[in-house]
Amino acid sequence: MSHIIATFFYIGHLRPAPGSWGSLAALISGAAVINGAGLIGLCIGIFLACLLGYWATARETAGKSDHDPSEIVIDEVAGQWMALLPLAIWPLAFDSAAFYYLFGFVAFRLFDITKPGLVGWADRLVGPLGVMLDDIIAGVMVALAMALVMVAL
Repeated sequence: MSHIIATFFYIGHLRPAPGSWGSLAALISGAAVINGAGLIGLCIGIFLACLLGYWATARETAGKSDHDPSEIVIDEVAGQWMALLPLAIWPLAFDSAAFYYLFGFVAFRLFDITKPGLVGWADRLVGPLGVMLDDIIAGVMVALAMALVMVAL
């Protein structure tokens, strides 16, 4: 069960760029959650992704030298869903929402890959906390940026 969760139903085994595949799967499933269950559903999903993701990552990395294997993408799911929070708070018409979903995906991947500031600090933490926390922080940063753009436009 931990492997299914950590790889987000085996999406983490897709190549190349499993993190991008995980983020894309999170974007699609996050949009479905927002459309079906709204803000409360997305918040529950984020909570479960963080909680179960920490547990699954700890199980999958226990006793291994690689503390952040590329196939573990539940951290991308938690972070990408976090980045989508403004879309659950302020529902938009389809054409506007499509722009922001794309914005959220691209910005999250950019922050996750470049690891600016606190994202890089969290990435350097060893263990499941570091694996999960860098993506959660990146997601919060993207959510804030998206909210600023939404308010400005």
